[in-house]
Amino acid sequence: MKGKAAVCSGISSPFEIREFPISEVEPDAVLVKVTMANICGSDLHIWHGEIPGPKLPGVLGHEMVGTVYELGKNIKTDSIGQPLSVGDRVVYPYWKTCGRCFTCISGDFVACTNKFPFRSGGTVDDPPHFLGAYAEYYYVSPGQPIFKVPDELSDEVVAPVNCALAQVIFGLSRVGVTVGDYVVIQGAGGLGINSVAVAREMGASKIIVIDKLKPRLDMAEAFGADHTINLEEYPDAKARIAKIREITSGRSADVVVEVTGVPQVISEGAGMLRFGGRYLIMGSISLGQNAEISPASLIMRNSRFVFVGFYEPWAIVRALDLLRRTMSKYPFHQILSHKFKLSEINEAFKQADAGKVIRASIVP
Repeated sequence: MKGKAAVCSGISSPFEIREFPISEVEPDAVLVKVTMANICGSDLHIWHGEIPGPKLPGVLGHEMVGTVYELGKNIKTDSIGQPLSVGDRVVYPYWKTCGRCFTCISGDFVACTNKFPFRSGGTVDDPPHFLGAYAEYYYVSPGQPIFKVPDELSDEVVAPVNCALAQVIFGLSRVGVTVGDYVVIQGAGGLGINSVAVAREMGASKIIVIDKLKPRLDMAEAFGADHTINLEEYPDAKARIAKIREITSGRSADVVVEVTGVPQVISEGAGMLRFGGRYLIMGSISLGQNAEISPASLIMRNSRFVFVGFYEPWAIVRALDLLRRTMSKYPFHQILSHKFKLSEINEAFKQADAGKVIRASIVP
């Protein structure tokens, strides 16, 4: 048996649809039939060679949902003990930690230095071939957590869980969003939109979202943002900082969340913090891009910066629970704005790269 995958062979190069044999499923592994895979901002960064990704030629993509196609003989339940059978829908982190490096044995698994598959060393030509989302199948390796999806949640809602929503839940938990906080969110892409809902559920009383695209700001408002700031209307950083102070009656933000992927906004975000405020930085993941900040001003203001990449698996469990409880409260189903066939992946990346979509999804 064979399956199709969209293979990337070079930086910013077109994808090529190729077929690969389905490997024998190991006793502690699961073969998943991918039903929906999204194009995340980090996928664009990987495609452009701005951050590390799979060894090329490789299969990109990590934000996905699918159904169990084959279970290893030792797998009877998911990672929290729910019975698992062929045909069940599942989500999973797109990596697993090694459990053996100093970071892991120190208990900080999210910072594991040997996350699989990013440093597994193989290409798409090496078994099990299917280690990326833009394919008909995905191989959940032994030791990789896996979670059953509640029946009432659609693929459109669940597809972003193992990246955007879980990442936001983990990040906002680390920075400590709490009841009554004023939260500013820089960027209204997938992470930013999810941040609105999660911050509100964690008790934020005022949420302000900044972006340059009106459709994204409209989506932020649909999710309950109290205020939005359009970069077209406020092109100057000082004016945006002043607007934040005006909206917050001079208090400024308790928490600022950076999910733009543009490190140049970090100095601006720092200026939006109140004295003692906290800054969560999750979006600026492109290597070689720097931010200019004034350490003295941060020290004098006792600002706290929290940098987060990846998340711990418990965030997926809580993400699924949040979706189940708030289906009628937030329009999660609207985040995925465009769908493309696997054969149309090059057009999907073109539109996503141009910022013409909130979230594009590949449907194999």
